Amino acid sequence: MKLTLGISPCPNDTFIFEAMINHKIDTEGIELDVYLEDVQTLNQWALQGKLDVTKISYGVLPLLQKNYTLLDSGGALGKGVGPLLIAKKQIDHSTISSCTIAIPGENTTANLLFSLAFPDAKNKKYTLFSEIENAVLNGDVDCGVIIHENRFTYQQKGLVKLMDLGTNWEEKMNCPIPLGGIVMKNSFDEETCEKVNRVIKRSLEYAFAHYPSLPEYVKQHSQEMEENVMRQHIELYVNDYSLSLGENGRKAVSTLLEVYERNNQPAQV
Repeated sequence: MKLTLGISPCPNDTFIFEAMINHKIDTEGIELDVYLEDVQTLNQWALQGKLDVTKISYGVLPLLQKNYTLLDSGGALGKGVGPLLIAKKQIDHSTISSCTIAIPGENTTANLLFSLAFPDAKNKKYTLFSEIENAVLNGDVDCGVIIHENRFTYQQKGLVKLMDLGTNWEEKMNCPIPLGGIVMKNSFDEETCEKVNRVIKRSLEYAFAHYPSLPEYVKQHSQEMEENVMRQHIELYVNDYSLSLGENGRKAVSTLLEVYERNNQPAQV
């Protein structure tokens, strides 16, 4: 069986899926046609139903539930892993709502968590996540919401943290942060979904068993990241929730869906 798969080139995704993609494990007959794209592109493609299996931001999950099923393995949840709001200098939180803010995509979890913290902020500029630091540095925006490896680089560029949006979520909701999940078209039967889930979990178990060694596949797609940063990235975003959502993970996803429903008003789009 051949399936289309969409993941980001970030180390957490390539680390999880590498053994599956390169047949280092038993894939139970699954062959993959792989697309590596930034998460906002993957979100848009999911809304279009383009791929069979894909990484998505949990922020877009409410819009996908008629066409996709959330898988148990391969996602990113956790504590202390949320997006950060950064700027060139400290800005009083009371003035954030009047600032221009770079956000890594309209349907991202980062946008949902930012909206939870600053519901009145409307002046958003949707920007590719890897370009947000420079947008802030160049003065194109007042502040920006950063994700992925930018958590480890913003201070080196002289930027400052205004708020940890993940900590804000954890304190208000008392559950892990659902960042990204893996979904599969619900046109596939339950047996096929279970097979894909098993293989993803097996792929991650293989990766964990060989860590801290990093496969070339991870290195070549890591956008010239240093290996220590790749490992920081993996250790932050890949954990037991990536193997299986479990009860706490499913509770976190349900909480996020409830927050989305409360905040999904036309005035906040």
